[in-house]
Amino acid sequence: MIVVAVVGPTATGKSDLALDLAQALGATPVAPATTVDAEIVNADAYQLYRGMDVGTAKVPPAERRGIVHHQLDVLDPAQDASVARYQEAARADLDAIAGRGARAVVVGGSGLYVRALLDQMDFPGTDPAVRERLEARAEAEGRRALHAELARLDPQAADSIGPHNTRRIVRALEVIEITGRPYTANLPRQEYVRPAVQIGLDCSREVLDQRVAGRVDRMWDGGLVEEVRALASPEQGGTGSGLGVTAARAVGYAEVLAWWRGEYTEPEAREAITANTRRLARKQMGWFGRDPRVHWLDAASPHLLDDALAIVAAADAGTLPVAGTEPVRRSLGS
Repeated sequence: MIVVAVVGPTATGKSDLALDLAQALGATPVAPATTVDAEIVNADAYQLYRGMDVGTAKVPPAERRGIVHHQLDVLDPAQDASVARYQEAARADLDAIAGRGARAVVVGGSGLYVRALLDQMDFPGTDPAVRERLEARAEAEGRRALHAELARLDPQAADSIGPHNTRRIVRALEVIEITGRPYTANLPRQEYVRPAVQIGLDCSREVLDQRVAGRVDRMWDGGLVEEVRALASPEQGGTGSGLGVTAARAVGYAEVLAWWRGEYTEPEAREAITANTRRLARKQMGWFGRDPRVHWLDAASPHLLDDALAIVAAADAGTLPVAGTEPVRRSLGS
C-alpha cells in the first residue's frame, strides 16, 4: 500500500492534515465491506524527544483521535539524534504497518529525516582512526589542503561543501577512504524505496508569518519556558538530565537557554523564537521545494482534506502525473 507523506514548512498544519487523512483513509473501503487502519509515523527530528512537547507542537495523546503514532517520545533529551538510527527504526515501523495491512501516513518537516525514510539513502559507517588522522592533517596542513584532495577525489562533493567546512571535508574524505567510492555516491537519491506520495502544504509568506506568530504566542503562554526548565540540568533550575547538543539547538529551546545565559532579555528571546521559526520555515520550503515529486496544496484551502484525498486516490490508481511534469506551486519565499 502506498505510503502517504505530509511535508512542508512549520506552522502550515501538517499534523492536523495527517490526522484528518489517517482518520479518513482508515474509514475508506478498499474492497467491498473492507477497510484498513491508518497509522502515523513522525518525521520531525525534535518530536522524537520525550518531554519536548510544547516547543515542538507535538499533538497531545488525548488529541490523537485513537490513531496509533510511531517515532514520538523515543529519545531522552540528553541523547543526540541520529538520522541513521531513525531510518532503521522508522523503516521497521513502515514494515510492521504494512504487515498489519494498514496504511502509513508520514508527517514532518525535517527534510533529511523524510528523505532517509522514503528514499534510497545510505549511511556509511565511521572509523575513528581514519577520522583522527584526517583531523590531525587538517590541523597540520590546513583545511584548504584537504579540500584540494577532496576536489581531486570527488569534485562534485568539493563544490558542494566548499573549503571552509572542515568537519564536512573530513567526513567526506573519511567516507571515501572507508567505502572506496566517491562521497556523493552515498548521498540520497530521489528514488523511493517503497511506493509513496508526498503532499506538501504551502501558503503565502504573509499567512505563514501570521501562523508562526500565533504559534509562538501559544507556546509561550502554554508553558514553553517551564518545559525547558523541567528538561534543563539542575544548574539551570530543572530536574531533568539536561538537553543534549541536538535537543538544545531546537528553535524555542535554544533561545530560552540563551536568555538564561544573559544573551537575551525575555522579550528578545520571544522575538528571536518568532524570527528563527520564520527562518526555519524558509529553509524547509527550500528543501521540499527542490523535490519535484511533492504535490503542493494550499494550507489555507477550505477543501484541503478533499484535495489531499484526491491525490492519494490518484496515487493508488496510478494516475498521478509523472514527477516533474506537473506545475509546481511556489508561494512561500517568492
